[in-house]
Amino acid sequence: MTNQAVLAVSLNSRPSLAAPRLNPLSLRISIIAVAMRIPPEPKLSRKRLHHPDFLGRNMMIVVIAATNMSSENRIMNARTINKIEFVCRAARFGFLLALGVLTLTALFTTAAPVKTDEHSNPHAVVADTALLKPPDNGQIPVAFLISDGAVVIDFCGPWEVFQDAMIPGRQDMPFRLYTVAETKKPIRTSGGMQIVPDYTIQNAPPPKVIVIPAQSRPSPAVLEWITKSSKTTDVTMSVCTGAFVLAKTGLLSGKSATTYHGAFVRFAMQFPDVQLKRGARFVENGNLATAGGLSSGIDLALRVVERYYGREVARKTAYNMEYQGEGWMNPDSNQAYAVMPVSTAEHPLCPVCGMDVDPKTAPTSVFKGTTYYFCSDDDKKTFDAGPEKYVSATAGKIQ
Repeated sequence: MTNQAVLAVSLNSRPSLAAPRLNPLSLRISIIAVAMRIPPEPKLSRKRLHHPDFLGRNMMIVVIAATNMSSENRIMNARTINKIEFVCRAARFGFLLALGVLTLTALFTTAAPVKTDEHSNPHAVVADTALLKPPDNGQIPVAFLISDGAVVIDFCGPWEVFQDAMIPGRQDMPFRLYTVAETKKPIRTSGGMQIVPDYTIQNAPPPKVIVIPAQSRPSPAVLEWITKSSKTTDVTMSVCTGAFVLAKTGLLSGKSATTYHGAFVRFAMQFPDVQLKRGARFVENGNLATAGGLSSGIDLALRVVERYYGREVARKTAYNMEYQGEGWMNPDSNQAYAVMPVSTAEHPLCPVCGMDVDPKTAPTSVFKGTTYYFCSDDDKKTFDAGPEKYVSATAGKIQ
């Protein structure tokens, strides 16, 4: 005796005969039941399924597995069904069979596991930059290049990120952090903080990541160290106006970059071969990356952690820092600075730095009949040395 299936179906309240068995096709159906509005029943029998009251209360599709049916029950006498009823039954059965196939498809599709990329986020834009492979053993060396005037948050923010990154199952820190300067002379950073560099550019360990914060003008030796070291780095990143230092190496030539919003004009004028992006939290180009101002460096550092160890590690790092910003998952999230501000007589902007100035107290210069206001006497002197450069600095250079 073989296992067959009896399809008992009702779409209205009329009692119906048992559906024809498909013995010639040897159809074997493994569905136990797919039903709509079926109340709990202690025992579900074929007789009860065909009862008018039961069928009237429920629209259902039920398939009951039958075992050890006698040969008499598996044979349908087609002569007892007229042609019209047979056609109706066939049409109904075809419809229900198709519905069953669709139901099975939906069930298996829902149950099937879905592969997801841990670096993907449907609500965020991820930079199109290759992921990084961490070393099999040891730590990733990260060099923080500093000099007098280095802005504290520009390097301390990323430092905290790399310091707090933790890898499940690993006891030591995944990143080895150290400071590098041209000499061992103590560095006086912004706000007066004093730092004694760990290494000089002559004896620093080869870094895989370089962090360049806003700082004073770099020497040719420092620029050479950046250029040489960047040949083997995974990431050479600037923060804030550290982009000026990176751009002076020539490594950003022909590439896009961003910087502090108050330095857009100066950057565009000074580096016309670099496409400056407004509204970018950070910009990535291969192993080069530039962040916007100040806190943007935290987001770029989290992005570096993500590229090495995945989104969940970066997310956990941000959580442990109680950092709620999500710019590290969206490089274009600085839209507050995406629109070039317009200087007006009531609210003038310094043409050198782009910052708001007080027209009542600010130094001024007149160029081609237009009065320009400046944040400082130094900005005025810079403008007066080449005003046409600043007036046309942003034309076609900023997007």
